[in-house]
Amino acid sequence: MSRIAKKPVVLPKGVEFKSDDGRFTVKGAKGTLSVAQPAGVDVKVENSELTMQPAGPEHVALSGTIRTLIANMVTGVSEGFERKLELVGVGYRAAMQGKDLNLSLGFSHPVVFSAPEGITIEVPTQTEILVKGADKQQVGEVAAKIRAFRPPEPYKGKGVRYSGEKINIKEAKKA
Repeated sequence: MSRIAKKPVVLPKGVEFKSDDGRFTVKGAKGTLSVAQPAGVDVKVENSELTMQPAGPEHVALSGTIRTLIANMVTGVSEGFERKLELVGVGYRAAMQGKDLNLSLGFSHPVVFSAPEGITIEVPTQTEILVKGADKQQVGEVAAKIRAFRPPEPYKGKGVRYSGEKINIKEAKKA
């Protein structure tokens, strides 16, 4: 069996797990998340621990995937996920206008981004953006969309980058 699927998922206090109508649902303080229940993988709840049971050898890899998805949902509804972005460049700024993120990225116009449902965006400083939410995939998607407005360029490194992202700077032309 998959090494990942062998590890149980521990449910912290205040987190509920349900399996009904062909969906796995996890409910906690930060919201409710659900994923479709695939055929061939059963989840058993024992003493606030979830264990995956594949139906046969062809469902072993799928049981590891489902275990990871459920573990991410449990973490999301209890603690949440966040992604930090940095703006690098002269005049590059971020500001919140209500629920919309207003970005000045060197274009002739400001870029306005509306956060989808379930995602909160914070701007602690003018050059930092925090994307927070319960769904790990949605947090990563929103962060990637914001980064796509002005990805870091390879000569000076200006643009929107993930916190801690290493940009390989190219050497300029020599005369």
